[in-house]
Amino acid sequence: MAVHRLERRQFVARPLHEVFAFFAEARNLERITPEWLSFSVLTPDPVQMAVGTLIDYRLRLHGIPLGWTSQIEVWEPDRQFVDRAIRGPFSLWHHRHRFAASGEGTIVSDEVHYAPPMGALGEIADRVIVARDLDRIFAHRQRAVVQILEGAGR
Repeated sequence: MAVHRLERRQFVARPLHEVFAFFAEARNLERITPEWLSFSVLTPDPVQMAVGTLIDYRLRLHGIPLGWTSQIEVWEPDRQFVDRAIRGPFSLWHHRHRFAASGEGTIVSDEVHYAPPMGALGEIADRVIVARDLDRIFAHRQRAVVQILEGAGR
């Protein structure tokens, strides 16, 4: 299984505790995910974030309905958290979210290790579709975070 790495980093002009609190609210993932994924959190509110928390999602990818369950593996408030997919479209999905104060704002870093399913066929899909889709999703996410936390959406 080939493991791919996706990294993104952005500055958000809001205090660390506020930015972390936004990401700590599971339902906010719906707000920063592109509409074309028809993404929704299925786990009932309130979702208490902690090591071991399970969160269920539903989405549509290229018209295919998919279920996804993530488990929180690391939970360090105002510093980082890690979620790992235990059910979903990837053979591996491990996402580390890091937060660091920087001047008048916060640096948000995402590091994702992922592996598409289906071996060699999945690798071809990664080159043709998956990597492009992930770039689009994370670019949208960065724009949405800035709009919500810095802009009129506050």
